Amino acid sequence: MRRLVPLLVILGLGATPALSQGLPALEITAPGGDTQTQYSLSLQILALMTALTVLPSIVLGMSAFTRIIIVLSILRQALGTQQTPPNQVLIAIALFLSFFIMQPVLTEVYDSSIAPYLDGQLAPMEAFDKARTLISGFLVENTRKNDLMMFADLAGDGPYENEADVPLSVMLPAFITSELKTAFQIGFLLFLPFLVIDMVIASILMALGMMMLSPMLVSLPFKLLLFVLVDGWALTMGSLVNSFASGVGG
Repeated sequence: MRRLVPLLVILGLGATPALSQGLPALEITAPGGDTQTQYSLSLQILALMTALTVLPSIVLGMSAFTRIIIVLSILRQALGTQQTPPNQVLIAIALFLSFFIMQPVLTEVYDSSIAPYLDGQLAPMEAFDKARTLISGFLVENTRKNDLMMFADLAGDGPYENEADVPLSVMLPAFITSELKTAFQIGFLLFLPFLVIDMVIASILMALGMMMLSPMLVSLPFKLLLFVLVDGWALTMGSLVNSFASGVGG
């Protein structure tokens, strides 16, 4: 969280310590370097508040959160435990795992972009570009090539020489589409053993003539027993973490 807050400041074109002197802290230089645009404190606060309002979308669309929360939801449905664990617990698990998975990326962003910006060594837009490049590396590493090519074709853009050339307008929808496909693939594999248990229990009850007894009710303790015996939570968490590429340092 200590590293995430300064990153939001950069993404929201936040202010530097010069704000304490009542001076415009944000200056944008034109590509030619001829003109500069200064933004007042009120506009910077507005930009920062706007960045905070889109924070949930950033977490969902540019991190490991989507894949994790979908897999956990499918797992809960496969177990047949209704609302156990509750939604709040699943969201907390997904958030903690997302921060754990993206820790190398966030550390690299902080060291290469945020820290130099806070020390006055980088301009806001330069720091933003460096942070964008590092985050783009994580997104590209975890995006299927077919999805990326599809959205590039739809946008009439590409081909790209390297991952830094891929615009966010193409990368983000490709990443989220790839995450959805991967999440459902993992969820399908998790669902299979519990589906087999449900079918076996239903067949046994039908053979015994116990038509009024719910197979889901009988199979629930067996599914929980199997999940606990194989240490299912640890296997699920470990598999989710290993399914991601760090995007930093190869």
